Amino acid sequence: MPATAPLVLTARALLLDMDGTIVNSDAVVERCWRQWATEHGLDPDEALKVVHGRQGYATMAALLPDRPMEQNHAENRVLLAQETADTDGVVPVAGAPAFMAAIARLPHALVTSADEALAQARLAAAGLPIPEIRVTAERVGASKPDPEGFLKGGAELGFAPADCVAFEDSEAGIEAARAAGMRVLGVGPRAAALSPDAHVQDLTSLRVESAPDGTIRLYVTG
Repeated sequence: MPATAPLVLTARALLLDMDGTIVNSDAVVERCWRQWATEHGLDPDEALKVVHGRQGYATMAALLPDRPMEQNHAENRVLLAQETADTDGVVPVAGAPAFMAAIARLPHALVTSADEALAQARLAAAGLPIPEIRVTAERVGASKPDPEGFLKGGAELGFAPADCVAFEDSEAGIEAARAAGMRVLGVGPRAAALSPDAHVQDLTSLRVESAPDGTIRLYVTG
């Protein structure tokens, strides 16, 4: 049988989530959040279903809706410090080093629910370059699934939402990118069931080409 032609997405700029998309930090996320959930009398497995993609205070608000938001912000600061100090098991998503090298000279930005310190720590632990343009937790007023972070990232790169492709792994992140008016390339098992515009199990299944006119072509090869 003839080989199936790869799916191709075109863009002018790429907006990259971090955790679960270019960095595999599931080990530390599970350690920290399981401990937090247990301390608060919650089922850790249920808590982990809402953790991914959101800022910590937003996860806490979803799990403990009657608690004052100031307490969520205070506990999130403590949790962020724990996560920043714990890089055991933080590794690049398969194919991420080659992918980041391929887009190094192309318009791209990091859009993450991590704060600046956590983003720097995890990218360094994974051996990945730190994008020049970063929209971290300190730079937005609302967590994903609010589109603010993606809209800021696109604006700082100088491109309209329709010209951007967002790379995401979580439900909250995919909702945020869609609300921003961007197409979504889903990465990893969490994204598979969320109907992104295209999906890869990891970044080894993606090939990047750029044209002289600035068009970026993303070939989904597996």
